Amino acid sequence: MNFNKIYQYSFPTLIRFGAGSSKELGAYLIKNGLYRPLIVTDPTVFQLDFFNEIVKDLKDRDISVNIFHEIHKNPVKSDVYRGTETFDAFDRDSVIGIGGGAALDVARGIVLRVHHREDLFKYDDLKGGDVFVTNDVPHFITIPTTAGTGSEVGRSAIISDDETHQKKILFSPKLMAKIVFADPLLTMELPSFITAATGMDALTHHMEAFLTNMFHPMCDGIALQGISLIHDSLEKAVHHPDLESRSKMLIASLMGAVAFQKGLGVVHSLAHPLSSLLDTHHGLANAVNIPYGMDFNITGFEHKFKLIARTLNLKEESGQAVVSYLFELNDKIHIPRKLSAIGVKPEHIETLADLAIADFAHPNNPKPVSRADFKQLYLKAL
Repeated sequence: MNFNKIYQYSFPTLIRFGAGSSKELGAYLIKNGLYRPLIVTDPTVFQLDFFNEIVKDLKDRDISVNIFHEIHKNPVKSDVYRGTETFDAFDRDSVIGIGGGAALDVARGIVLRVHHREDLFKYDDLKGGDVFVTNDVPHFITIPTTAGTGSEVGRSAIISDDETHQKKILFSPKLMAKIVFADPLLTMELPSFITAATGMDALTHHMEAFLTNMFHPMCDGIALQGISLIHDSLEKAVHHPDLESRSKMLIASLMGAVAFQKGLGVVHSLAHPLSSLLDTHHGLANAVNIPYGMDFNITGFEHKFKLIARTLNLKEESGQAVVSYLFELNDKIHIPRKLSAIGVKPEHIETLADLAIADFAHPNNPKPVSRADFKQLYLKAL
């Protein structure tokens, strides 16, 4: 693979992948008659040089730009509402999401709400709300700046209730971006901690997708290849980043979001409550929990763990070898082994268990997970 070349894929939507691909945004907007985009990003990306360069390039092409960046790192309904108010107030014609999972989820929520003005959670996919997504949506473009969630190619947004902290899923095929500009150069300056946490998020997507109880051999193949790419590149991307490692992580992240169309599992249901209750970074929450969640899943699924171990080139092809690998990988990229190191206290456990059992991810886990199981997993990880 030539990492200085731009490649094009049409799976699951149009993707322009490669160093410098984000520079094609302005020409794309003009070609499609879009001159009034709302750019949705987060407070950190908003201040970065590459973001200012993107905005300047658009303005130099006489494209009117409005920016919405006041979002929470774990998005809530009010973020989507305020972003939609900005879209309305400045008469925008399209939405561009630039950032990590939080920014892209808020952008996708705005895309939905522009022409669907019922209460946002009426469209909660877990309650069959996707059937109410019947109107057109604005032209939507995504530009990822982290290699973790893969939200750039997703069809859903995860948004929390401001009061209850419970996460909801907004889903519709209409919410998929028309085009993705996946430019690894935008990830080159990521801090090592963010690279590590988001990278483990991507690895969690692949492992959980491969293990989930749905039959989908195409996603299984993508998941195993994604695991291999992350194995090859994550440690280097964290400690000695170069274009090759960043490119491999970005494509692996994107692939993870395709793979987990199968579903996710126990690890995400352990992680989501940490984000909603304690505002823990989603990737970090997954990273700390993945060894414990994978250990929980071994019995009865030894054959799948054997394939994961083989993909990781482990000497021993077993579930326990995979769990040991995950602990050791976390050590190498400076992810803590215990929840107590990221602010979880014994008094949080009961509430976390309540939120975890109510979470949407674990019904697709290869084996059932009870509230008691969640409580024990949190205690083991504490």
